[in-house]
Amino acid sequence: MPSSVTALGQARSSGPGMAPSACCCSPAAVQRRLPILAWLPSYSLQWLKMDFVAGLSVGLTAIPQALAYAEVAGLPPQYGLYSAFMGCFMYFFLGTSRDVTLGPTAIMSLLVSFYTFHEPAYAVLLAFLSGCIQLAMGLLRLGFLLDFISYPVIKGFTSAAAVTIGFGQIKNLLGLQNIPRPFFLQVYHTFLRIAETSVGDAVLGLVCMLLLLVLKLMRDHVPPVHPEMPPGVRLSRGLVWAATTARNALVVSFAALVAYSFEVTGYQPFILTGETAEGLPPVQIPPFSVTTANGTISFTEMVQDMGAGLAVVPLMGLLESIAVAKAFASQNNYRIDANQELLAIGLTNMLGSLVSSYPVTGSFGRTAVNAQSGVCTPAGGLVTGVLVLLSLDYLTSLFYYIPKSALAAVIIMAVAPLFDTKIFRTLWRVKRLDLLPLCVTFLLCFWEVQYGILAGALVSLLMLLHSAARPETKVSEGPVLVLQPASGLSFPAAEALREEILSQALEVSPPRCLVLECTHVCSIDYTVVLGLGELLQDFQKQGVALAFVGLQVPVLRVLLSADLKGFQYFSTLEEAEKHLRQEPGTQPYNIREDSILDQKVALLKA
Repeated sequence: MPSSVTALGQARSSGPGMAPSACCCSPAAVQRRLPILAWLPSYSLQWLKMDFVAGLSVGLTAIPQALAYAEVAGLPPQYGLYSAFMGCFMYFFLGTSRDVTLGPTAIMSLLVSFYTFHEPAYAVLLAFLSGCIQLAMGLLRLGFLLDFISYPVIKGFTSAAAVTIGFGQIKNLLGLQNIPRPFFLQVYHTFLRIAETSVGDAVLGLVCMLLLLVLKLMRDHVPPVHPEMPPGVRLSRGLVWAATTARNALVVSFAALVAYSFEVTGYQPFILTGETAEGLPPVQIPPFSVTTANGTISFTEMVQDMGAGLAVVPLMGLLESIAVAKAFASQNNYRIDANQELLAIGLTNMLGSLVSSYPVTGSFGRTAVNAQSGVCTPAGGLVTGVLVLLSLDYLTSLFYYIPKSALAAVIIMAVAPLFDTKIFRTLWRVKRLDLLPLCVTFLLCFWEVQYGILAGALVSLLMLLHSAARPETKVSEGPVLVLQPASGLSFPAAEALREEILSQALEVSPPRCLVLECTHVCSIDYTVVLGLGELLQDFQKQGVALAFVGLQVPVLRVLLSADLKGFQYFSTLEEAEKHLRQEPGTQPYNIREDSILDQKVALLKA
């Protein structure tokens, strides 16, 4: 709704660029930290109706997905539900996007399975520590650090995660048991034991996947409901919309009903989810130690065991959540505050650990359902959260009959869109070099997630440093040689620039005058200044001149402050060429001293 967009937009700024001019206790500052204050005063009955429908739709999607993602995380099914409600309540107060829903996701569940050894205590502690890190990043306004993870690295990771998660569910889809979790061993043992496939699980799983696909296609192609439609048409399309939106819940319920029917007859051809702990989770502090048969594992040992997960999990959680928020903010024409989003997800994970949640983040799939359902404010999350709590309190006994093959179908259909085949073609067409960090990340993530992300980020950083150290230069031949750097100059580029100028102007016979066209140079550092000073001396020794054109004010100020001997600056290329073509006379290659002095005084005063 346009009015809700306006109300939300007034409470948020672009984040990192926001000036901290207001007092921390001023109304504007309080409203930035509690975005609910922006839209709640104008909340209407129409918004309530739309938020209720959206929250109900998301809840019917979240419950079966939460059960399925707990399987991906290697945890008992109730932990998926424990993780699915705290984000709904926290984001109601702290979120800056009306569309985003926080909760368990496929990628975050995969990371949890890597770093917590399928132990609930480790998963809950990881949620608490991740929340602390994310909250600290939000308070210190460090959201800009996420910009150093390039898009190809993110796509490489998510594509690898989609393959890992999807193939990891093949064993449940086929009814295979005792398959090891490491990816390569999983692939080997799955194909080795393919003959042990359970026909019942395989048939039910494939039927569920087909139903999910058909319902999704119906959702994508059914025209939206309009008020001017006849009541009968509006009702029928509304029912189709409701059925296709809640397709996960419908398909899982259908599979559970089939399994229960067989249970009544005394024959069960499916592997079932089994017992799910009943009731709401107890509120308690996260486990800072674990008692096992071999003794007590201390907090320090638990942290050491989780290792790189303490960096990878909070980082990827923030990346996924902010990427989802930015995507839907752009689509629906409003703005988010990236640092406020860090606070929201950090507090969600910290407080979620008190109710046995594992780390959560923004869900693209459920956020899409939320947006398509016409949500107006984050209040829709309250309905979703309440629905999850009700399912924990009253429906856990029914979860026993849900076949694992049905949950596997839900997961496979949810992660399939994460594998983006178009990105490979796009990068090949746009910039092929960007395929390098994507492929490095994609391949190494099958070995260890942290190595894949680290290697991809390192390759991207090396590419960035190479472009800074070896900037492209354009050389123009004419009456006077003109060299134009295509980007800024910093200390890694000093030696490359020197070699280029020497090879073009001084190492030829006879030596040539040169104009350095600096229109694209917006800043230089002291190392570059020293290099330019040495070049000026080299040119003077050869009896030729080096002149500068197009210097921006900050660059000119630095060069004038350095008092470089023989420094010559012209405002236009024509002036420089005219001066350098003149015969040596009383003022060989020198600008008038009063002109330099006037410029220097004016710039230094500025």
